[in-house]
Amino acid sequence: MDEPSGSVDARTCSMLHEERLSVWEETGKTVLFVTHDVDEAVTLADRIVVMAPSPSRVQEIVDVDLDRPRERTEEAFAEHVEYVRGRISE
Repeated sequence: MDEPSGSVDARTCSMLHEERLSVWEETGKTVLFVTHDVDEAVTLADRIVVMAPSPSRVQEIVDVDLDRPRERTEEAFAEHVEYVRGRISE
């Protein structure tokens, strides 16, 4: 999926997140999606592949070991977001 939430409003985005997680729980299928939204990545992913620019390459794979459902207000969630943002800005 290439930025499947990129052009929808916040309410629809939240509904899509719930639907994706539901499908994943029911099927156990691996889903690869691209996003520039770090919060979205931490909300949905088990692993985040941080890409480095010029030349494009994998900079790091970050494991997201948080229980679901994930709450953006939790300290551990914020720590994951901050870590990934830090890796992106390097």
